[in-house]
Amino acid sequence: MAINILIVDDSAVMRAMILKSLRMTGLDIGETYQAGNGQEGLEALNDNWVDMVIVDINMPVMNGEEMIGQMRENPATADIPIVVISTEGSEARLERLREKGAAFIHKPFTPETIRDTMRTMLHLEEND
Repeated sequence: MAINILIVDDSAVMRAMILKSLRMTGLDIGETYQAGNGQEGLEALNDNWVDMVIVDINMPVMNGEEMIGQMRENPATADIPIVVISTEGSEARLERLREKGAAFIHKPFTPETIRDTMRTMLHLEEND
């Protein structure tokens, strides 16, 4: 099963790094979509079938925490697994994100960290 992924980060360089890392995980990556902020991310979710969202926290227009909140309130996106990749260090904020069901990966990251987190979030076996 190919995994369709939305990457939401205000840095085009970081989106490219995440995409490259995804391709190095060995997982079956399907379509990938990109957005530069939470608002664009929500619009991309309305237009595309996505199995997982990878989102940064600190972005202009709408930050990742606001986007996650709106995703969880919308029945169409409430159950999509979310992985936060950020330099965020606030334990209070990280706890709020965990309460919304998001996993957290701290920058810098490795393809293996992304792979293992995706396997956990998507309930994939080692040979998937």
